[in-house]
Amino acid sequence: MTHSEKQMLIDLNVPIEIKDGTVLRANIYRPNQKGKWPVLLSRTPYSKDVAPIHFGFYDISRVVQQGYVVIIQDTRGRAASEGTLDPILTSKHESSDSYETIDWASKLPYSNGQVGMFGSSYVAFTQWAAMLQPHKALQVAVPGFSWNDPFNGFMYRAGALELGFLSYWQMGMYLDTLPRLYSDQKELTRATSQLISDLNQLKTEIQSLPLKDFTPFTRNKVAPSILEHFEQDMDPEYVEHLSLKGKYDKFTIPTLHIAGWYDIFLQGTIENFLETRNNGSSSETHQSKLIIGPWQHLDHSHQAGEVSFGLAGHSASIDLIGSHLQWFDHFLKGIDTGITKGAPIKLFVMGENVWRDEYEWPLPSTQYTEYYLHSGGNANTLQGDGTLSTIFPDQEKPDHFTYDPLHPVITKGGAIMMPPDFNSGAFDQSQIESREDVLVYTTPVLEKDVEVTGPVKVKLWATSSAPDTDFVARLVDVHPDGSAINLTDGIIRARFRNVQKREKPSLIEPGKAYLYEIDLWATSNLFKKGHRIRLDITSSNFPRWDRNPNTGHDFGEDQEKDLIVAQQTVLHDKEHPSAIVLPIIPRS
Repeated sequence: MTHSEKQMLIDLNVPIEIKDGTVLRANIYRPNQKGKWPVLLSRTPYSKDVAPIHFGFYDISRVVQQGYVVIIQDTRGRAASEGTLDPILTSKHESSDSYETIDWASKLPYSNGQVGMFGSSYVAFTQWAAMLQPHKALQVAVPGFSWNDPFNGFMYRAGALELGFLSYWQMGMYLDTLPRLYSDQKELTRATSQLISDLNQLKTEIQSLPLKDFTPFTRNKVAPSILEHFEQDMDPEYVEHLSLKGKYDKFTIPTLHIAGWYDIFLQGTIENFLETRNNGSSSETHQSKLIIGPWQHLDHSHQAGEVSFGLAGHSASIDLIGSHLQWFDHFLKGIDTGITKGAPIKLFVMGENVWRDEYEWPLPSTQYTEYYLHSGGNANTLQGDGTLSTIFPDQEKPDHFTYDPLHPVITKGGAIMMPPDFNSGAFDQSQIESREDVLVYTTPVLEKDVEVTGPVKVKLWATSSAPDTDFVARLVDVHPDGSAINLTDGIIRARFRNVQKREKPSLIEPGKAYLYEIDLWATSNLFKKGHRIRLDITSSNFPRWDRNPNTGHDFGEDQEKDLIVAQQTVLHDKEHPSAIVLPIIPRS
């Protein structure tokens, strides 16, 4: 079907048959005039027919008017494309499907043989998959909001299951797939109604135990798939096709990376940029660039949760669409747009609410500064005596709190993508900090501005009465009015404390002190004069991450049947100097 507009032709549901016989379908938008044009391709599991902005900040008509063919294709098993879908397992086909699609697109009668790709999240993953099986026609890519390691913010984070994201994302993915699973119309209507209800009730139902009997997974045919993924635990072979680690030497084309400080894939995007720029196998990859705004996942507006970062925070203030087009013009049309010159990094400094260009990450002027935890043994709640300072501790009483898996700390904001009742972004944490199971450490009122830009880590000395448990850390900007705005956070599952050192998971000895390194990923924030810097320590952030039952049992072993209440102790003395390491940027 073809529609004609004054400056654009639109071809809908154009088929391409993959070698295994599967038919994939695409919408094609092209100039309404004779000629051959570069092709911009986006391969999405979220339906090619939704609003174009979804595919990567694009006004498709603007792109076509600038002399491009835009192709939006439904990936295998999605919307109008044939095949079966499993959000995790079907992705094994993305490299070969992308290769064949690129080959087809480069040979269309109105194509000049040059192809670029764009899009965010899973649509960014299809770009990486294409680059892993490179076609000579593919010249450039713009992957936004993309992961690089399934075990660092996609399926797991430091051993903790990304329960909120995986449940919501996978259940939502099945909404337009149910017609493939139910041939009877009455059954289909029932299953669709039930899945919608389950999604709406996910906030409540996700609290059920045991997790493997989670009701929404057992009511429809979506259940076996989701539970299978959970039961695989952290098996690297199971998700090898989703990982980019150790594969960057295969990439040969330049990439423009888009990220957000409140994005669930922030760290993956940063690492993808660094690895392609430093370890890609061609001079073109070394021209890769990175843009980080105050954004949430797929949201590039100026508002993140309760906080507005001013109009400067909106992507329109830096003409993000124009940056995309400059990138494509340079590498697909040979126009010197200047996009590869100057600083490779553009980042937004929250608090100051300004954009800044940088040449390295982390910034070369970074002064990694340890802010040590102090208290008289009563750091519980924001009314406690916990403090932060650069003074090394001497002999101090430890802090104690009780972690009960039946009463976890509830997720409030952050770098999440979860059910609508759990909003992502920046929120006042004061209510959470009023809990007895949250330790709160705060600096005195700042006498001058302090900029924190770069990776943030916590070195936490702690003991637990349980054989396995979690520790969660959160960096907070405390405003003069007392509002405590979250910036970034992280978690460590005790048994996985040494996985980064390539050691196998191992349970802890109850009562023994261990040093836990909690990766809070990164941020850029100006703590203004009159504000305070705060660190929260607790043992849960649910349902973003699954609650640890403290038993040490694996998933599938009915680990939630016999929950253990853990008595946690945080040490901060001369022998156990717990601290948050902040990347301080000197300011004149």
